[in-house]
Amino acid sequence: MSSLEVRGISKSFGGVKAIDDFSFDVGQHAIVGIIGPNGAGKTTAFNLLTGVYALDAGRVILDGKELTGLPQHEIARAGMGRTFQNIRVFRGLNVLENVMTAADPYSDYNLLDVCFYSSRKRSREQAVRELSRNYLKIVGLEGCEEERPESLPYGLQRKLELARALATNPKVLLLDEPAAGLNPSEVRAFIDLIRTIHSQFEFSIIIIEHRLEVIMSLSSKIFVLNFGKLLASGTPAEIVSNKAVTVAYLGEEDTACSI
Repeated sequence: MSSLEVRGISKSFGGVKAIDDFSFDVGQHAIVGIIGPNGAGKTTAFNLLTGVYALDAGRVILDGKELTGLPQHEIARAGMGRTFQNIRVFRGLNVLENVMTAADPYSDYNLLDVCFYSSRKRSREQAVRELSRNYLKIVGLEGCEEERPESLPYGLQRKLELARALATNPKVLLLDEPAAGLNPSEVRAFIDLIRTIHSQFEFSIIIIEHRLEVIMSLSSKIFVLNFGKLLASGTPAEIVSNKAVTVAYLGEEDTACSI
């Protein structure tokens, strides 16, 4: 069974096809990767799935629910969580509050509860606080709750963004180059962290990543984009041995090399 069904999504900018009839499925509790050369359309695909850009064509279905045409906040509530290629922390809030902002929209209090700071509002706020502390502990940021996010080392900011994404309670988690800027030891630790999180939670994961070590270590299936179109799909072993993928990455003259 598929957790996410993507059917023929397309998007053009100024007459240039950024994504052209891209279709794929993500199985329940699966990890899949999307790779491709710079400018292949990978992040654009994520932006289409999460409603940042409107689809020109195609459909997006999550656990049987049609997400096509919904606004970003409704897509997020339906279970599409993500991180971003460029880290986006909320300056002015501490680390714990950054995670709480992601969990709080799912609370069941109303405007009157906020105005009068009702017992329901206080109770939910405490629950969100403890839930957020737990997500920080899972990603290895326990003890950093009161720190300013912009003062954290780059690798820890990446973990903060992951904790914030977990707080949205996703059914599918989209990770956009989560290992970017990490050193080799941090990359290996990140791979272990994703494995731990994936075994602990029931959601599926889609990873965009230039570090092929990450993609090959974690993904059961890989989709390759080139100029917005699906070039190839298959297991990591099948992708590594695919000549068309090698040509797309390295050019015709270097096809003897592996990606």
